[in-house]
Amino acid sequence: MQQRDTELAAGNAAEFAWQRDDVFGRIAGRYDWLCDLFSLGIHRAWKRRVARVIAQEPWAVLLDGATGTGDIMLRVLPGVLGQGRTIIASDISPKMLAIVERRLAGHRGAVELRQLDAERMPSVPSDSVDAYSISLGLKICDRSRAMQEAWRVLRPGGRLIVLEASNIPWAPLHRAYLLYMSVCMPLLGWLATGGDASAYRYLLHGIRDFPTAEGLARELGTQGFEDVAFERLSLGIVAIHKARKPVA
Repeated sequence: MQQRDTELAAGNAAEFAWQRDDVFGRIAGRYDWLCDLFSLGIHRAWKRRVARVIAQEPWAVLLDGATGTGDIMLRVLPGVLGQGRTIIASDISPKMLAIVERRLAGHRGAVELRQLDAERMPSVPSDSVDAYSISLGLKICDRSRAMQEAWRVLRPGGRLIVLEASNIPWAPLHRAYLLYMSVCMPLLGWLATGGDASAYRYLLHGIRDFPTAEGLARELGTQGFEDVAFERLSLGIVAIHKARKPVA
């Protein structure tokens, strides 16, 4: 199946529902290691780049959705400490948040931890944050709902930053990449997780069925965001999207 390149299919690319499978809770302690394994360590460069992009945006309050183990927020902090900025790091998984709490223990004055579902955040007031970021999380949720929530909580003029799976523009190379992932990810995932099939199945589906960079950009425009732009990384394996909620 080829990646979907349409704003009309804005659902859950990975067909994942945390309510019925707490896979990320089960692999929380190994999550960063699994990222190294699946990406051959390249994810570290992606995270450094998106952290710089986030830190450079003008915000006083940042809400980070699906923060995972806090890897990216750890990289954002050095660029914003001492500037009176506040980070709200959120995730649906209590076990992930427990890891974040340990890792960010020295920065509790600058970081607030909250258990939030990116698809529905009723405890976050509308028009209340200056920036919203989500990295490698849209593929495992209903991205239409998640982007509607991002829109709702952002103040007019607020910035959206997304790091997510994308497409290599040269189709033969992209097909070869998907073939590599479909062969290697199940094997590596099975070995690394002791046979926990869901730990890699969701990620593989999410990568395979996520929109192209152009497709996601159109979805953001359809949602109402302006100044939508993206930057491909690693030939297009992932892309960083930036957008802005209109002032009026």
